[in-house]
Amino acid sequence: MFKGVLFDLDGVITDTAEYHYQAWKKLGSEIGIVIDRTFNEQLKGVSREDSLTRMLEYGGKTGVFTSEEFAELAARKNKNYVEMIQKVSPNDVYPGILELLKDLKQAEIKISLASASKNGPFLLKQMALTDYFDGIADPAKVKAGKPAPDIFIEAAEIVGLTPEQCIGIEDAQAGIAAIKASGALPIGVGQAEQLGEDIPLVASTKELTIGYLKDCWQ
Repeated sequence: MFKGVLFDLDGVITDTAEYHYQAWKKLGSEIGIVIDRTFNEQLKGVSREDSLTRMLEYGGKTGVFTSEEFAELAARKNKNYVEMIQKVSPNDVYPGILELLKDLKQAEIKISLASASKNGPFLLKQMALTDYFDGIADPAKVKAGKPAPDIFIEAAEIVGLTPEQCIGIEDAQAGIAAIKASGALPIGVGQAEQLGEDIPLVASTKELTIGYLKDCWQ
């Protein structure tokens, strides 16, 4: 039986992806890069710095900014995003997630957050979910972002487990690759076209029940 569940945040617990998109779009327009939703798919599950690097490449502006300016741009995007997420509330928790967290808690299965978002703790607080989590991996402490496995390894270790004892839940390609590389069992929220044919998939978080997780583990 699995002993822990490692949750991604954006697109699994709630949808802050739209806020990220709007914040990147706003920054892009300020520096002369136009991005669309298709390009934005590449940024899902990816750290802020790696996302900015990809956006500058996309806009043909690699090497245009100094490291200080790069840091300022990343901070400016985050400021836009943080302003937008002030209105996140318990109403924004995806269907089925609260019930799953309650059932996992009751079954004494460890719950850990493995999000690339440095705003993870704030968002959990806004949605009144903090008390369900036994651990929150700090993305600032890991060497490499997703698709590297570091954040999932960290999320397992902070609750006293190895990734092999855990299930990881993700909605992004980079995240699924990270779960696989960590040794945890991946479950994807989304379509096989994006996430692959070789893992258990749900179309909606409503299907993420403790019973379903146990079936996947078997």
